[in-house]
Amino acid sequence: MPSTPVVVDAAVVLLGATVTTITHPLLYVKLLIQVGHEPLPPAVGSTMFGRPVLYLPGFFSYAQHVLRVDGKLGLFRGLSPRIASSTISTLVRGKIEGTSHDMIFRCLSRVATHPFHDYAPCYQSDKSQVMSVRCMAQFVGRETKYSGVFSCIMTIFKEEGLSGFYTGFVPHVLGEVLFLWCCNLLAYLINTYAVDDSFSQASTLRNYTKFVMSITLRVLTYPFTLVADVMAVNNCGLAAGLPPRFPVFTSWLHCWNHLSTEGQLFRGSRLFFRRVPVTLPPSVED
Repeated sequence: MPSTPVVVDAAVVLLGATVTTITHPLLYVKLLIQVGHEPLPPAVGSTMFGRPVLYLPGFFSYAQHVLRVDGKLGLFRGLSPRIASSTISTLVRGKIEGTSHDMIFRCLSRVATHPFHDYAPCYQSDKSQVMSVRCMAQFVGRETKYSGVFSCIMTIFKEEGLSGFYTGFVPHVLGEVLFLWCCNLLAYLINTYAVDDSFSQASTLRNYTKFVMSITLRVLTYPFTLVADVMAVNNCGLAAGLPPRFPVFTSWLHCWNHLSTEGQLFRGSRLFFRRVPVTLPPSVED
């Protein structure tokens, strides 16, 4: 019996929720690093040339700390808004399926899911927004202000209005548009002018060009993701987004300039072999 569109969408939603659940601990630890929470002391290590350096805890050490504090379910704080986002993303994708303009889908998906969680294709780094970010960031100050999806909606709407659901929206969209155009343009230029048709594996190489470009450009556009995530938690009543950890930013450009001045525009882009920065951000335990 052939599968109906409803069955296919249900399967995609279930698969998306499963992947989201499995990868959530990675995103959770990454978010805590992004907001500058470093509860564990650095350890002495060495480079490949034998020079001693200080390394901040990697993902596994950080995750174990979260488990010690919050228990077995501690690494899944903020998961429900992300699952809600995954479902909405599938519905939005179904409404515009068949269009040749990938940017239209991404922008519509961004508008629909930004309050919950940012939709990201499999070749992109996963990102979270507003409700999910705030639920996870509560670990820093041990708050309980944001919990389930409906509680988050009521709290944000009551305190900030509709605009509160789209905090950090602009840098995310700008980063996505920049990523999309640059990825497609570079892949086209490489496939057209750099790959010789006489090469026996030319077609195979062209198939992987865009994938490789997407990984490279995702790293270069990471600051937009960081700024958007920091803005999502800034001045919302949580310790993770208030002084002395962060000043109250007047705009995302103010946030960008602050992180750039501190040399922290790529904070959280790595989960392993994290060297101690020149100036560590203040910790809630200090």
